Amino acid sequence: RDNGTAPYELINGGVRVRPAVHYITDHDSVMAGRKPTKVAKLDAADEEVERTEGEEQEQNDEQQQALEQVITIQNELNRLNEQASEEILHVEQKYNKLRQPHFQKRSELFSKIPDFWVTTLLNNPNFSEILGEDDENVLQYLENLTVDESEMKFDELDIRSGYKICFHFKPNPFFTNSVLVKEVSLDSNGECVVRGTDIEWKPGMDITSREPQTDQKDRKRPHEDPQSFFLWFSSTESPDDIGELIKDDIWPNPLHYFLSQDVSVDVDTEDVEYPEDAEYEEEEEEEEGEPDEVVELGEDDDDEDEG
Repeated sequence: RDNGTAPYELINGGVRVRPAVHYITDHDSVMAGRKPTKVAKLDAADEEVERTEGEEQEQNDEQQQALEQVITIQNELNRLNEQASEEILHVEQKYNKLRQPHFQKRSELFSKIPDFWVTTLLNNPNFSEILGEDDENVLQYLENLTVDESEMKFDELDIRSGYKICFHFKPNPFFTNSVLVKEVSLDSNGECVVRGTDIEWKPGMDITSREPQTDQKDRKRPHEDPQSFFLWFSSTESPDDIGELIKDDIWPNPLHYFLSQDVSVDVDTEDVEYPEDAEYEEEEEEEEGEPDEVVELGEDDDDEDEG
């Protein structure tokens, strides 16, 4: 009689071998008279899962190791970049000092060229966008412009430098200042500090308090004038976009913009109301010599007219 323990079984008179079964026996089970526990063999699917999980863990370990190595290398690159920045700043300061005599000589020569700086500023497309007509009227009295970076070192540990921009004006009917200054520096905490000159406007000549002008005849700009450029001197906003434009774009080579001649200097002074006690006389240039002769020839006319 088949009690299920034989290694074979009878099926319709035939004999079929039973599959092998693994037994796990322990001393307590035998002593208690209980049957041994049966544990089936792991099938192929379970073995595949275990193999896949092992491969994924190995990949994760490789990725983690690679990431840690990349972080180490990046930290070293950051350290080198900081070191390079410090050395570059030292070099820049060195050459800023070497440039100063040349800048000074250049400024002296610029002052001998009429309307040099107003032409240069108007020919710079980014700077001209922030100018209104009143600003142009004031800037015709601009005699010189200087940018100084060498004197803005804060201490031996902090080599970052600021800058000082000076607008030098001839005597004019608008304000009494001879120099307008905008200065950017850092305080002891490394915070940016922006300072500017308080403009001493003459009575009735403060163009920063005037309403924007629009739709006037003979306007060079069809759009509304922006706020006056001269508000920049009293602004403490940081970053100083206008200052950066002058320092980094215009100042290194102002001759480039002066010679471009994209914008002609045409300052309108007819609408400027001068104070009654101010003594300003507009000079008129007199043409010397006889006018050039122009010969006009017509197809049916042989006469020559001089003009």
